[in-house]
Amino acid sequence: MSAHKSEFIQNVIERGYLHQCTDLEKFDARASEKPISAYIGFDCTASSLHAGSLVPIMLLRLLQKSGHKPVVLMGGGTTKVGDPSGKNDARKLLDDESISANMAGIKQVFEKFLTFGDGPTDAIMVNNDDWLSGLEYISFLRDYGKHFSVNRMLTFDSVKLRLERDQPLSFLEFNYMILQAYDFMELARRMDCSAQMGGSDQWGNIVNGVDLTRRVLSKEVFGLTTPLLTTSSGAKMGKTADGAVWLNEDMLSPYDYWQFWRNTEDADVGRFLRLFTDLPLDEIASLEALEGAEINNAKKKLADAATALCHGKVASIAARQTAETTFEQGGQGDKLPTFEIERARLDEGIPAFQLFREVELARSGGEARRLIKGGGAKVNDVALPSEVHVVTSNDLNSDGVIKLSAGKKRHALVNVI
Repeated sequence: MSAHKSEFIQNVIERGYLHQCTDLEKFDARASEKPISAYIGFDCTASSLHAGSLVPIMLLRLLQKSGHKPVVLMGGGTTKVGDPSGKNDARKLLDDESISANMAGIKQVFEKFLTFGDGPTDAIMVNNDDWLSGLEYISFLRDYGKHFSVNRMLTFDSVKLRLERDQPLSFLEFNYMILQAYDFMELARRMDCSAQMGGSDQWGNIVNGVDLTRRVLSKEVFGLTTPLLTTSSGAKMGKTADGAVWLNEDMLSPYDYWQFWRNTEDADVGRFLRLFTDLPLDEIASLEALEGAEINNAKKKLADAATALCHGKVASIAARQTAETTFEQGGQGDKLPTFEIERARLDEGIPAFQLFREVELARSGGEARRLIKGGGAKVNDVALPSEVHVVTSNDLNSDGVIKLSAGKKRHALVNVI
């Protein structure tokens, strides 16, 4: 028998999404009575979200699969201010054109994870610039500023950490939490939104919104946060040595995305399967019980499922086939990142360290030289003999390409044009 009344809260707890909730018992009861709407906000600071945003995205997906309505709030307005949560420095302010371009890129992500439409449980996307841009600031402060205690705002981690480190916090950023609270109240008023959800660093902002909605609308709403996610080794989720793990295909290939999940640490496999896939819990329990070399089968299952959600099943299958061809059968794989080089340049010869940088297997010439010196750089699966080695058209293999490798798991192909 379920310990909770609603399927949503039961799933949230069982799959590891719950960190804090303003009133879990009442929220659970509300969600068991009828379909509710709940939202998560996403600021438009880049043209794609990355894997660090997947927990809130998957939480919205779980909300919809449990029979409720997800609301994706795009921060077209709040991006102009900048959220100080989790930041040591002020965010670079973006102009309207950059924010619009970033929003267009981010929208593509949600269409893969949620079903949008006009039905009672179809997801909707709204932009807080629709109401924030029209605020008359003095009137706004008179009507809503009185509900916020500066003493209390100074206790929130997003503010306190900046002050403790003697790092500047602009008055513009200080306003962010008031605007986020106002967003919650507006969504409760406009579309009867019952809850705001987000990462644990948003707790203070969310509680402000719960309080403001109660004070101004006399309406009870809820806040729910997810745990701050790091890998077992302490690394930040969604980041690798090579940079962010982007969710848009034009910023990271499905193959590299599949590889990111395939390289999950052993201790994280079960947790990531629960958070980032739709696989049933009993199947996940069987997969995380695997030991030794067999845990790699669970990692492939994780990579398959996560990539299928983000890029589609066809891309997921192709990525796995390429990985197996490349690693297990000694081939080169036809879905590896491919770069084109002019024949004349290859005939003349290109220093290997320069070529490795051009195909993005190294971030600088110095990093490429170190890779070669350490024996981790290969051309057609053969380690390079020295840092001054030159790659020429003589290195083209029987398929007319050159395969470059950085370590065992990162590869690229060079085509001649």
